Amino acid sequence: MQHISVLLKESIDNLNIKEDGIYIDATLGYAGHSQEILSRVKRGFLFAFDQDEQACLESEKSLKKIGSNFEVIKSNFRYMKEELNQRNVNQVDGIIFDLGVSSPQIDNPKRGFTFMQDVPLDMRMDLSQELKAETIVNNYDENELTRIFYSYAEEKLSKAIAKGICSARKNKKITTTKELVKIIEGSVGGKYFYKYHPERKIFQALRIEVNKELEVLESILPETFNLLKKGGRLCVISFHSLEDRIVKQTFKKYSEIDELVKGLPDIPKEYKPTIKIITKKPILPSEDEIERNSRSKSAKLRVCERI
Repeated sequence: MQHISVLLKESIDNLNIKEDGIYIDATLGYAGHSQEILSRVKRGFLFAFDQDEQACLESEKSLKKIGSNFEVIKSNFRYMKEELNQRNVNQVDGIIFDLGVSSPQIDNPKRGFTFMQDVPLDMRMDLSQELKAETIVNNYDENELTRIFYSYAEEKLSKAIAKGICSARKNKKITTTKELVKIIEGSVGGKYFYKYHPERKIFQALRIEVNKELEVLESILPETFNLLKKGGRLCVISFHSLEDRIVKQTFKKYSEIDELVKGLPDIPKEYKPTIKIITKKPILPSEDEIERNSRSKSAKLRVCERI
């Protein structure tokens, strides 16, 4: 399946792109957003990050058809600041994050993101890293599994599923997606399984743990504020409540005066807000977009500006 970038027009419009600006696509994927940015920065430059080698190679081909004023950097966006420092770039005009898994990743059975086919439990965005979903399922103890299922999937039967996994792996190592789905069904019972589809949430939790998605997001957002020039924009598209909560809370924290000094007549610079929030409520996909691309249904776009 071809990847369709979600909230493409809305996010690009909110970046306020300048022809001579420097922009970062922190989640290149298959270059939907990057192609739009590059077509508008005639005298500027685009840096695009992705840890998926296949995505980097494919996207580079697409971007070369538009221009040469870009660089694809194969790296997790957590290393954005270090990578830019190596290139003597200290400030940029705009940054975009599209936190969703791209359709080619989901639809490629070899990547192990899908439970629709019987494939190896992998789920790595970066195929060079060691930690796989299989490692987690077979090695984390019951308490650790319960924690990630509850924290990252908000699944109320997390403990029962963790217990079921630990019991099943005593007899045989769990290696494929279908094996895991069967264990999940056996742990919660058919009635609950077919009504609430906990396998969707458990697979999400495993993917988040494999790729440390929430930890990385939480640590990088404050760094991006410092990378932005005054008036520079940050656009973040999230796809589930855990991501959106981190974005919302971080935006709120850095857009308000620190409680310690609130009310003082002369507030020191380091306690003043770093950003202003542009989207008081998140921008959601239109009904038309959801009809064209069902995977956009849960997307939320939040935007802030450096002050």
